[in-house]
Formats: sequence, structure tokens, C-alpha cells
Amino acid sequence: MKQHRFFAVRQFAAALLISTVVFAQGTRITPPKNNYSPADDVKLGREAAAQVRQQMPLLPQNSAVTNYVESVGRRLINAVPREYARPEFNYSFDVVDAREINAFALPGGPMFVNRGMIEQAHTEGEMAGVMAHELSHVLLRHGTAQATKQQSGKIQLGAIGGAILGAVIGGNAGAAIGQAAQVGAAAYLLKYSREYETQADVLGAQLMARAGYDPRDLANMFQTIERESGGRGGNPEWLSSHPNPGNRYERINQEAQLLGVRGRGDSNNAEFSRIQGDLRRMSPAPTSEEIARRSQQQQRYPQEDSRRYPDSAQVNGQVNYPSGSFRNYTGGNLFQLSVPSDWRDFGNQNSVTFAPEGAYGTARGQAVFTHGAIVGVVDAGSRDLQQATDRYVNSLLQGNPYLSPQGGNYQRATIGGRQGLAITLGGVSNATGRDEVAQVYTTILRNGALFYVVNVAPRNQYRGFQRAFQTMLNSVQLND
Repeated sequence: MKQHRFFAVRQFAAALLISTVVFAQGTRITPPKNNYSPADDVKLGREAAAQVRQQMPLLPQNSAVTNYVESVGRRLINAVPREYARPEFNYSFDVVDAREINAFALPGGPMFVNRGMIEQAHTEGEMAGVMAHELSHVLLRHGTAQATKQQSGKIQLGAIGGAILGAVIGGNAGAAIGQAAQVGAAAYLLKYSREYETQADVLGAQLMARAGYDPRDLANMFQTIERESGGRGGNPEWLSSHPNPGNRYERINQEAQLLGVRGRGDSNNAEFSRIQGDLRRMSPAPTSEEIARRSQQQQRYPQEDSRRYPDSAQVNGQVNYPSGSFRNYTGGNLFQLSVPSDWRDFGNQNSVTFAPEGAYGTARGQAVFTHGAIVGVVDAGSRDLQQATDRYVNSLLQGNPYLSPQGGNYQRATIGGRQGLAITLGGVSNATGRDEVAQVYTTILRNGALFYVVNVAPRNQYRGFQRAFQTMLNSVQLND
């Protein structure tokens, strides 16, 4: 035991700011002072995560990659020591389709892992190490603890949430969101302190050991991040947002020694290699800068990327009324519907647009379509249909300032045999100069996501498209 006490004193001097008591199983960490309740953490994380899911491109929740990352996350959660357990927290795991090596976790449990992090890690243990580090920030409640440390009294939770969101999204999108938060809140929530980074390193190493991983994989991941990021000519994003407390590689290896870890642990690398292979067969992930640029147009009701259309496509105003014949369209395992046989479809991972020739392309430098329908799914942050629809419709109105509600409140609707809501939006498009109508229909899926159908046409032609729109809506079959 004397040897352990000496080791604790030596490590306290090295780490400087971490409160420690040493036991045979590792270094005991004292969570920092916090004036906020765990329920505050949950509320902050839930609201911020809903916005992240709207603004960041995510891999589908039921994909092999996302299921795999969640299985690693659950393995770590199951290894949390009782003294740090937070049963009221709501843990979730999403994979962001972004190229940079990065990951972040929000208060109360939501975690987001960049695709670039998975692709560049050498082993499952390296990826799990980053996740264990982020989980440790959540368990120790560092987000609200940092707010406590910087403020003599409580500040508004909304300001903290806005600052967190501005920090994690980054780039132009993050800057825009950060403007809505208090400047003081944004300043101290952009990065955790060196003290908290040390605590997350140490607790992360302990979680890895308890879950059967080798904590030294976390130490190795720091070197992987620096090497891979530097080799690609950019700054390591994850390390730039996580201040280096100094000697962290040595500190984690010493913690592994203190924990008595020998051997390489169980990293399940065969499955990890299969997941990396799945990712590398996909189209290259966009950079954060590309995501930030797209986010400025996100939730314009077409939700379009101009690269979805042929380069020569131009909106020309010459659009035929829909054919009287229809074809079946299957949206993966989620839905089926009938669409006019002369309409094309342009899909991405969260939505598909159906439009006739001449109704899609570019106008005044913007990717738009003037006639057609969009069918998609979005996580609107609530299982309550009206609340989820409110959030989705508000995002449409923010992305399309010329639109406004027409004709009052929501109307009842039926989509795929389920209770739904409908609302009409309208206004003169600044891209085409036309007075447009957008009819929005929504319903809740069993997993809590919002399924939506948006029908779009110029006001003076809408009646000629109404039969096709109604046929499409009546034909929807949901398979969730």
C-alpha cells in the first residue's frame, strides 16, 4: 500500500489538478463541484442532440456501422463503476458522416463519433478509447461543472446549450448558433479545462480496463490522431478541442500499470476491420467545412445538394402536369409509395425528392426544385407528434424565410394508416420569383423519428398537381 501512496503523490504532482485517492484498482477521481442537477444535464444534452441531428449528416441508426459503435458504447457503459453511474442519463450513439478525426459527447449521454475517427483508428481499442474518454466527461458532468466554475450563480440552461452546440458543430454553422448564446457561456464551453481532460483520461483508462480493453490503446490513439491528421495536412480536430494536459501518453500508461493491466485486451478487431471495410466502400465523407456550408441551406424544403442533379439541369419553368400512370417506389426497408411514372427521384440517406423534368436544377446559383414532393425522416427530438412537427416546420421556416403558415393551425391527417398532422406553407421564392405552396404532412415512426411528406408547386399550378400528391400520400406504406 505504501507503494501505491507514493505513486499517487507522484501522479498528483504530474497531473497537478486532479483530486485523487489511490486504490489497488486505480486512481479515484472526485467529480468537480456542480451547481446543476443531473436532470439539467439530461435536458441540455437532449435539446442539443436534437439540433446536432438536424444539422449534421448522420449514418442511418439501423446501419451496421451505427449498431457496431453502439455495441462498443454499451460495453463501456456496462463497465462504469457504481460511484460514477448515472442511471438517469440517456445514452445514445450516432456516427457523423464527416471526414475529420473527431468525437464529442453532450451532457446527459448523447455521443457522436465521426466516421473519420473510425476509419483512421488501427484497432477497436483505439476507437473505444476515444469513446471512453468522452463518456468520462459525461459521467463526471464536466459541461455543467465548467459552467459552475465560471459563474457565481446559475446561468440560463439555454445559453449553455447554445454554447455547447456552437462548439461541437463548429465552422460557419457553429458560429451562427453560437451567436444565439451568451458570449460568456460560449467562451468557457468551447473547450474543457486541462484538469477535466486529465480526469477524463484517467477515468477513460479505467473504463477501458473494466470493459476488457487495454487502456494503452487510448494512449496510442493520441499518437494515431496526430500522425494521421498531420499526414493529411490538417490540424487534429479532436485534440484541438481537447487541451493537452501534458504527458497524457505517459499518464495513461502509468494508470494501466496501476490497474495491473497485462496483455492487449479484447479488441474484437475482426469485426472492426469489417466495419472499416464497409465505410471505405461508401462515398468519401465530407469535411466539416463542406458540412458547414451545406448547413446554411439545410432544411430549405428541397433539402437539396446541387450535386444530386445532373450538372446541366436548369429550372426552366416548362413543367408538364403529372402523368396519370404511377410506379412503385421503395425507400429501403422503411416505406413504399406510388409516384407519377414520369417523375425522377433524387435521394440521399435521409430523404428522397420526386420531381418532373424541368422542375429541378439550379436557379440564381441555388439548388432548387419548383414542382414535386420530398419524403424523408428526421429526428425532431420529441415523440410527441405536435412538438416534433413544430420543430420540423420551424426549421423549414428558418431555412426558407419567404415561407409562412397559410390558413391557421394544423389539420388532422392520415399517413400510412397512422395519425398525422398537415399544414400549408406559402410565399414568393427568392430563387424563382414564384408564389409557391408547400403542403407538409407528418407522423411519428415507432423509433420516435418524424416521417414527413412535403408537396411543392407554384400556387397557380397547384390544383393540377393535387391529384398526384393525394395519390402519393394515400399510397404510403410504413414498414418500421
